[in-house]
Amino acid sequence: MIIETTDLTKRYGHQTAVKDLCLKVEDGEIFGFLGPNGAGKTTTLLMLLGLTRPSAGAAAVCGLDPLRMAREVKRHVGYLPENVGFYGDMDAVQSLEYVADLNGIEVRAARKKIYELLELVGLQDHARKKTGAFSRGMKQRLGIAEVLMKDPKLLLLDEPTLGLDPEGAIQMIGLIEALNRSRRITVLLSSHNLSQVQRISHRVGIMIAGQLIAAGSVEDLARERFGLGDKVYTLEEVYLEYFQEA
Repeated sequence: MIIETTDLTKRYGHQTAVKDLCLKVEDGEIFGFLGPNGAGKTTTLLMLLGLTRPSAGAAAVCGLDPLRMAREVKRHVGYLPENVGFYGDMDAVQSLEYVADLNGIEVRAARKKIYELLELVGLQDHARKKTGAFSRGMKQRLGIAEVLMKDPKLLLLDEPTLGLDPEGAIQMIGLIEALNRSRRITVLLSSHNLSQVQRISHRVGIMIAGQLIAAGSVEDLARERFGLGDKVYTLEEVYLEYFQEA
């Protein structure tokens, strides 16, 4: 398992954001992490990165404890937050040079890799454009290039298509799928867009009020909720069934 948590819990005062989370993500899969706002998805991602301390329980990411080995975890994990931020007076190349320097990548190797990544994410024609003039979709793609600079084993993506127009969202989902297929990068994808998640995810997990109430393939979850039959259920139908019961 590339991610495994045992009874992972996060409390803020009297409020429990994540409760007794037992989550397993297999190496090489795309795992769709679903749930309404406030369900605990982002808090979970922050605990997996070692950016917030759990109140109880344990986690292993790439075989490492993010609580005690946060720096080592970050060497293997790329994180794209919901709102990607860049220095607006830097262009795309300068932004990636800055990231390369932070990760200790030698200048000559970094320059070659930067242009390869800009082509990969479709920004090769905007290499010298200031990021302050980038659209949200361009910033999201540059964010993907940024996290790929260190050749991660795992990507944690928090709402990567939020605010994108339909074409931009399709491009982003296609890019995530291609990275998983061609580079075998494991992806934990948090998203509200259920049709996009169903299109590329091998398995999904549903978080409600801080608890993981279901995890598995869409087919397995549909069978669990609706029984055997000839009808093919969408992820939206399965999600709503679990959500209404919770």
